[in-house]
Amino acid sequence: MAEQERAIRTRRTILFAAAKVFQEHGYQAATISQILAEAGVTKGALYFHFPSKEDLAQEVLLSQNQDFFVPDRPSKIQEIVDMVLLHTYRLQTDPLVQAAVRLSLDELAHGVNRGESFIHWDNLLQERLEKAQAQGELLPHIVPAETSGVLVGAYTGIQSLSQALSKHQDLSTRVTALLRHLLPSIAVPSVLASVDMSQDRMLKLHADMTAQAQAQAQAQAQAR
Repeated sequence: MAEQERAIRTRRTILFAAAKVFQEHGYQAATISQILAEAGVTKGALYFHFPSKEDLAQEVLLSQNQDFFVPDRPSKIQEIVDMVLLHTYRLQTDPLVQAAVRLSLDELAHGVNRGESFIHWDNLLQERLEKAQAQGELLPHIVPAETSGVLVGAYTGIQSLSQALSKHQDLSTRVTALLRHLLPSIAVPSVLASVDMSQDRMLKLHADMTAQAQAQAQAQAQAR
């Protein structure tokens, strides 16, 4: 059991080291030697968990949403806003998410499935939009499959702009401005009147997600 836990810790150490190196240097310039030095592990330990740099990058992309948790809300528009706010907070504070986003936009990341994270978000938003439509929260002209793609594309552009201009320091401000501009063309006015996209809500969402992840980790530890 102790050996298994040690292996889990080693894998996570390597993953976070790779994320830091990818974030700082980009995929193509990042080397296994840099990742080994950052992680402080042997080459054998790294290759035991990740056969190649491509596998490491793919795992960073997949891991960004591992603990992502937004509870169900009566308003699915609020739920969509909560997902965007929480991801925004993590993008400003979580090195793993930062690295994953950089990788997803890195055209030089050959051999890495960069589209998977975009598809994941598109599916999540489309699902919420379909539920919102069923509850009468959307304007009549909205097609969920189309609108989810617009939201993903617009958010991607805003976060890229924020990264270029301020290294994501102004991301929260830009994202709330984006939501204020887009949501009136998506949701009915009566729903928008009660939507909360404040900084306080963003912090609470992150605290709730962290508590949920800790509770799951404790439950798994007790089950072992």
